[in-house]
Amino acid sequence: MKLSILDQSPISTNQTANEALQESMNLARIGETLGYSRYWIAEHHAMPGLACSAPEVMLGYIGANTKNIRIGSGAVLLPYYKPFKVAETYHMLSTLFPNRIDVGIGRAPGGPAEATNALSDNYLEHVYKMPDLVNELIKYIDNKGTVLEASPVPQISPDLWILGTSRKSGNFAAENGLAYSFGQFMSDENGAEIVQQYRQSFQPRKKGQKPYAIMALSVICAETTQKAEEIALSSIVWELQNESMKGNKGVPSVDEAKKFLLNVRNQKSIERIKKKMIIGTPNEVKSKILEIQSRVLADEIMIVTITYTSKDKHQSYRLIAEQFIK
Repeated sequence: MKLSILDQSPISTNQTANEALQESMNLARIGETLGYSRYWIAEHHAMPGLACSAPEVMLGYIGANTKNIRIGSGAVLLPYYKPFKVAETYHMLSTLFPNRIDVGIGRAPGGPAEATNALSDNYLEHVYKMPDLVNELIKYIDNKGTVLEASPVPQISPDLWILGTSRKSGNFAAENGLAYSFGQFMSDENGAEIVQQYRQSFQPRKKGQKPYAIMALSVICAETTQKAEEIALSSIVWELQNESMKGNKGVPSVDEAKKFLLNVRNQKSIERIKKKMIIGTPNEVKSKILEIQSRVLADEIMIVTITYTSKDKHQSYRLIAEQFIK
């Protein structure tokens, strides 16, 4: 089974943004050494606990410090940008790093309303125009049907993906002949049904093209179940804090998380968050991932792991890789 990494470039409470971004580069290098197929970095705006507002900048840095792993955006928030500029940027990256670049496309705001207004005067209008924006981007990436070339035109075009959390995104990917990544870790929707519908509805835009689906999961793995549960507290509490607008300090330590939980009365919120995560030993994680993969029929599993320390994060990815990657 192919495994990949999704990195949101979180900042822990003991880190600077510079240190978090350096850690993102290190994670890509470690992922490559462990045999992960691809590494994607997310785009967020005006969110103090997340370091990456410009994936295209980080991808140049990461590409220069890795050799083979595919790298990409997870995602380019297309309503903020002109398709021609996006095509130029990722053509440039594909020219620098041939046959390694993915362009994940999303439409979420990726930050608070204030950031959305600062980035775009007509964001909602562009959200409604997403089908047109994507089709325009496809033409530039495929270098077909346009007067302009988004130069430099690489010998091997970047791969286009639709990233989403709903049936609408899956259907859109299928109708446009695009690969699809479903973010189960941030969705209450039935990912298995959505991916199945995507496969059934897929319309190739190129000869011989077949549907390809990634399932993105939140996973934390450690040597023991108790250790994994403890490490996961940082991620769980950080999400609770973000929901209550108190997550500005970044990912808390395990001790900070435990102190925070002493004052949390609504245990249902904790269980709701944990329900979207896979937490356990290598064997427990492997069993759960295989069960999901067999039910969803995903071509690839993408893993997002948020921990307080880099050591715990690296170890989690390492333990998972040892179960799946030969």
